[in-house]
Amino acid sequence: MRRGIGGLCFCGVLGLQGAAHAAQPEVIIDPGGAPPEVLQEITLAVGAITRLAEDQDIREVSRLRRRAWEAARAALQTQGYFSPVVTLDASDGAPGGGEFWDIAIEPGERSTVRLLGLNFTGAISGAAYEGRRTELREAWPLRSGMPFINSEWNSAKAALLDEVARKEFYFARYARTRATVDPQAAAADLEVDVDSGPPVRMGPLRVEGLKRVPESLIARYVRYDPGDPYDQDLLDAWQEALQSTTFFRGAFVTLDEPAAADAAPQGDAAAGAAGPQPAGDEPVELPVHVRVTEGPARRVSSSIGVDSDHGVRVEGLYRQNIVFGQPVWIETGAGIDPKRQRAFFDVHLPPTLAGYHDSFGVLYEHTDIEGQENSRAGLGWTRTQKRRAAGNSRVEYETQLGALVTHDKTRISGGENYEVPSWALNWKWLRRDVDAKYEPREGNLVEFGLGAGTTLDDWKPFYRTSLRAQGWWPMGQHDVLTLRGEVGKVWSDTDRLPQDFSFRTGGSRTIRGYRYQSIGIESGDAIIGAPTLAVASVEYVHYFTDLLGASVFVDAGDAAPSFSSMDWHIGYGTGLAVRTPAGPFYVDLAWSDKDRRLRLHFSLGIAF
Repeated sequence: MRRGIGGLCFCGVLGLQGAAHAAQPEVIIDPGGAPPEVLQEITLAVGAITRLAEDQDIREVSRLRRRAWEAARAALQTQGYFSPVVTLDASDGAPGGGEFWDIAIEPGERSTVRLLGLNFTGAISGAAYEGRRTELREAWPLRSGMPFINSEWNSAKAALLDEVARKEFYFARYARTRATVDPQAAAADLEVDVDSGPPVRMGPLRVEGLKRVPESLIARYVRYDPGDPYDQDLLDAWQEALQSTTFFRGAFVTLDEPAAADAAPQGDAAAGAAGPQPAGDEPVELPVHVRVTEGPARRVSSSIGVDSDHGVRVEGLYRQNIVFGQPVWIETGAGIDPKRQRAFFDVHLPPTLAGYHDSFGVLYEHTDIEGQENSRAGLGWTRTQKRRAAGNSRVEYETQLGALVTHDKTRISGGENYEVPSWALNWKWLRRDVDAKYEPREGNLVEFGLGAGTTLDDWKPFYRTSLRAQGWWPMGQHDVLTLRGEVGKVWSDTDRLPQDFSFRTGGSRTIRGYRYQSIGIESGDAIIGAPTLAVASVEYVHYFTDLLGASVFVDAGDAAPSFSSMDWHIGYGTGLAVRTPAGPFYVDLAWSDKDRRLRLHFSLGIAF
């Protein structure tokens, strides 16, 4: 097998001296049985040398040949081949007037790990830490008989030192690391000595940077008793928790190291996770140092927009951190559009260490949609949690639990009006696995919801469940295929349901071609919510450029008294998709098979 590195021909004149530059050589590599990962290392190393030929005088080409030969040998050695035979033959006639470099590789036998000496000194060598030493030895990845690869050797050493230093032994360092290679036997003997230093205990708490935020907020997250063993995972968790609040723009949690003058000399040993190492094996106590930068005390924001479902809407929001000296923040705001008017006041508690965020507040909302007018006043509590899956997974989970007490006044055009006081408990679970949150090309979303409540005047129960899902599949380099679906069901012993416990559909985010929430049960001159819902959609977007694309779609669904009585409403059409910093902006023209008319829809596409 032969492998070529394409050369770029270049000739020129060197200023007033008139010396010619060399052309980049054309390289052909015969790997001689070297595995693909080794050949890749050789190709990269030699390629870096050949590119230098464009900047060299032709008299320097022989020196570059030598460097290319050395680079090939060095690349082989990093992969465990310490007795290779590398030959480089040069000949003229390459394109552009350069040379052909024919590099032949005989890698020889790959060196493997023969012996391993994994030794510990310092306090960790005591009998109390025998179990931990055993765990460290069992976790060591380079075993006897495995290939000796330089990058894996370095990674194993770094991982070992980090594991020692993350818990209790803050001053851990290498006492010695050595790899002795026997090329004739194709064997490597490894030796790693780790000096743990003394055990470290967490001392008094020192907080820096607080101005308005009370120190009690720090104590909410940084929980330990002075004298507890140092644990870097705890420090990382405390720092992440502080940074997750709105009270701080930045937060850092570290240990305060002793001054260099108070520490024993370190010598020429490789440094570990910390600075100078104290002498002796007696426990050392270090203060926990929390440094924070507070966020803004107040923030006022507003927005104005327009879409096909709601028309022109205006919103305003006021937010304040720290209220009466307490570590809470408040949000109050209002929004208005032709179909909905809303005002609210919420109080937010700081998140817990487990990531739970509690809030409670009051709400007033008025809606007038498709002949159904509703006025609601409510008091509620919500607990949310957002978390990522383990490791480097992109999967995110969100859960929400809420309790709400409301009083609804519902007026139906041409129908019966009613009032209903009620309470309800709602739970939602969301799983998100997408390549980009606001403009996904690949992945999926799943949301499942449950709800239960009763009326407060005659104590009649009602229940609700729903499921939504959406998937994205990349088609070619730029195009995207999207499928989405939603299904829901309500069970009730009363006809006076709160408005959010029944289903209506239609509009830019559901079934295009139909007015917003115009699909449901007819009651008088109005469309009211139904006990069952089913919606499905397929859409294909083709992007002509990085910013502009066109789509075709089919939406279908219904909201009806039962699944068996559904008379599916179908909408289909085409549209434009424009990528913006806030996500894709869609303009769709859809035909409704029931209404027999075209409708224009536009919306900003954001993953739910």
